[in-house]
Amino acid sequence: MRIGALLYRMTSTKTQTRILVQAAVKACEDKKGEDTRILELDPIDAGLSDFFLVTSATNDRQAVAIADEIEHRLKKEFGVTPNSVEGRRAGNWILLDYVDFVVHVFLSERRAFYDIERLRKSARPLTPAEFDAELKAELSAKTRAVRTKVSAKAVPAATKDGAAPKPKKAAKKAVARKAVPRKAAAKKPIRKVKISSGA
Repeated sequence: MRIGALLYRMTSTKTQTRILVQAAVKACEDKKGEDTRILELDPIDAGLSDFFLVTSATNDRQAVAIADEIEHRLKKEFGVTPNSVEGRRAGNWILLDYVDFVVHVFLSERRAFYDIERLRKSARPLTPAEFDAELKAELSAKTRAVRTKVSAKAVPAATKDGAAPKPKKAAKKAVARKAVPRKAAAKKPIRKVKISSGA
């Protein structure tokens, strides 16, 4: 199992969404998506989604390849499929709706025309590197918190007078039994048989 998938299963819903967005960004980069941006949407303004992932392609075949790679990777690594997919046939604006985040794969000229970044003025724009750094910081903080809880449980509580508790006595070792020799079985006498020679 990959580390990303393992982390995904161990984290909260919001962190899970961030891990999925990060995986989608990597899929965009692998298929040479251009000017990839993440918009962290304002909760009041956003409705259902937390993030928009916006990337550009130079032609419709590349746009379809980017969308296919995102869909394939998220299904393979995390078992997640989009709620709906629109625009795949035309290939000039493909929308993958994962509910908590939405991926927009544009042809460059369509992206300039619709200018989603400008329409979502209240959103906080992030580069993939900034998004990655924030996710790493969040995961390391959660890891430290879990380690602190585990170490607190491992250390025994102090006694009422404030002194550290006495260690428990080790269990007495079982006394080894002395080896008792077994009585030798009585030997049966060997009977001598006379062999008579035939006349």
